[in-house]
Amino acid sequence: MPLASELVQACTTLSTLSEVYCRVRDVVDDSNATLGDRVKALQLDSVIAVRLLRMANNPPYGPSRQVNTVTGAVQLLGKQGLDDLVATTTVGQTFAGIPVYLMDLSKFWRKSLFSALLARTIAKSCGIEDHEQSYLAGLLRDIGHSVLYQTVPQRAQSALIEAGYLEASLAEVEQSNIGCDFAEVGAELIRSWGLPVQMEQAVRCQLSPKDAGEFIVSASIVHLAGVVVDYEELDPARRPATFPFSSQAIAATGFVTANLPIFLAEARTQLQETLAMVQPYTMAA
Repeated sequence: MPLASELVQACTTLSTLSEVYCRVRDVVDDSNATLGDRVKALQLDSVIAVRLLRMANNPPYGPSRQVNTVTGAVQLLGKQGLDDLVATTTVGQTFAGIPVYLMDLSKFWRKSLFSALLARTIAKSCGIEDHEQSYLAGLLRDIGHSVLYQTVPQRAQSALIEAGYLEASLAEVEQSNIGCDFAEVGAELIRSWGLPVQMEQAVRCQLSPKDAGEFIVSASIVHLAGVVVDYEELDPARRPATFPFSSQAIAATGFVTANLPIFLAEARTQLQETLAMVQPYTMAA
C-alpha cells in the first residue's frame, strides 16, 4: 500500500502551494512591512486584488463611500481580513483544478470554511493569541481527501461508503483500505508546502491530539472544530446523543462545551458572509 508521502508526490494538482500565496503571506505576516509593501504583494495576483476590493465594499466592511483602491481596502480590512482573503482565495485556486466528477467541490469548500471559522472561534474562546493559524489549520483540516480522491479515487470512495454502512471511523477504514488516512495525507501535503510544523502537526494529530506533543493545543482546536463539522453533516437520525470530543482535547484547551451553540451560530453567520465575499470557485475576476 502507498505511503501518504507517495500519494502527495503523485498528486500533481496540489503538489505545490501558490508562489503568490507564499509571497503575500510573508509580507502580510511581517510586522515590519509597510502599507506599501502589503499593497504591492496583494497586487501580484489579480484575483486577490479584485476580491479585496469586493470584500471592502460589502458587509460587514462596506463603508458609506466606495473603496476603489487596493490601498484603501488594505487600510479598511486590517490584518484579519487580509489573512482570511489570502487563505481562502489562494487555497481555493489550488482546489480549482480538481475534476468535478471526483469531488463535490462546493460542498468540500463550504465544509472547509466552516471548519476554519469554528477553529478560529474556538481558539479565541480558549485565549489563543495566534488564532489565524488555527483558522488556516481548520481550512486545511480535510485537504487530505482532495489528494485521496485524485490518486486512489475508487478506494477513497469505497472507504467512505464502508464507514457509513458500518458506522465506523472513516480514518480507520481508510487505514485498512488505503494504508493511510486523510489526516496523515493532509499533513504530508502541508509539510511539502513548507508551512509551519505546528500546522502540520495540528492536521496530522487532529484525530488523536495527545500524539501532537507540544502542539497538542493546536491539534485539539482542529479536532474540536472537525468533530462539530462532521457531526453537523450527519443525518439528524444518525447523530449520537453527544459530540464525540476527545477528553484530552477538552482538557488541553479548557473548551466549555456549553458555549458551543453560541459558537455555531457565530460561525454560520460568518460562513454566509465569507462565501458571499470570496466565492472561491469563481476563478475569473
